[in-house]
Amino acid sequence: MDKNIIDTDKAPRPVGPYSQAVKAGGWLYISGQIPITPKTGEPVQGPFELQARAVLNNLKEILEAGGSDLHRVIKVMIFLTDMNCFKQFNNIYEEYFGVSRPARSCVEVARLPKDSPIEIEAVAICD
Repeated sequence: MDKNIIDTDKAPRPVGPYSQAVKAGGWLYISGQIPITPKTGEPVQGPFELQARAVLNNLKEILEAGGSDLHRVIKVMIFLTDMNCFKQFNNIYEEYFGVSRPARSCVEVARLPKDSPIEIEAVAICD
């Protein structure tokens, strides 16, 4: 089985020694994404909603670069630094995923890279 590194300039550069995503055996494994502006590499500032949308938009770009899309996502793992944002996040998440409803976990963590309030990783079927 071949392993292909996915790299797109439409999503942020990794903040460490890892790939945006790896494609192997018909699967796309997307590394955790935080709210970073792809063009500048700077964290997205502003309210939680803006940051959550930035992460989901970055995730969408990586999916497309890997030959997949939001409707082919099988599993999503969400990390929040404040579980009080859970309901707000669910409303935003539903706009993006609609009825495709992948399997999902959501956990509260003490801290994320660059003091982000949210990080999302995913696994999807790809071409």
